[in-house]
Amino acid sequence: MTPGALIFDCDGTLADTMPLHWRAWQTISRRHRFGFSQERFYLLGGIPSPDVLAVLVREQGLKLDIAAVAREKEQEYMAMLPQVKPIQPIVDIAFEHLGKIPLAVASGGTVRSTESVLCHLGIRDWFKSVVTSEAVARQKPAPDLFLEAARRIGVSPENCRAYEDTDFGMQAIRAAGMEAVDVRGLLKSPMVGA
Repeated sequence: MTPGALIFDCDGTLADTMPLHWRAWQTISRRHRFGFSQERFYLLGGIPSPDVLAVLVREQGLKLDIAAVAREKEQEYMAMLPQVKPIQPIVDIAFEHLGKIPLAVASGGTVRSTESVLCHLGIRDWFKSVVTSEAVARQKPAPDLFLEAARRIGVSPENCRAYEDTDFGMQAIRAAGMEAVDVRGLLKSPMVGA
């Protein structure tokens, strides 16, 4: 299909931020003495920090102020912002479509972190809309982020192609009725194309 719009996840799709998020989580898990393996971190990719913490609190019987610890994690991550690099093959796909069809971002991150990353990479103005976890009630794997991005750019979901790097994100795209592109497969391929 020739898409009417492209929608991109941010962390791990447009921006190589996942290793930095993992480092921030390591600091926070040591500070607050809870278990959080790297494998689990990647399995929960795309889920906002407060939701991840809520799962860990429930599973481990922790006594944490979820909102406060999520803010700490964000501060740890934001301190590493200058280290963020683009995931160039995916950024190139966005650039190829820039000015031809609407582009949007649908991220499980916060407004602050997502906007900061896009500005740091110099690509914020490419996107007609940036939708983050604060804009919707239900997070990935629910389709809400992607549906809201499509609504804001005025393109029906079935005419959108969306790019993601997590299992929950792929589920969300498919639940939204959009064409789903798993960038993990693209990045392993010698030929990356739109």
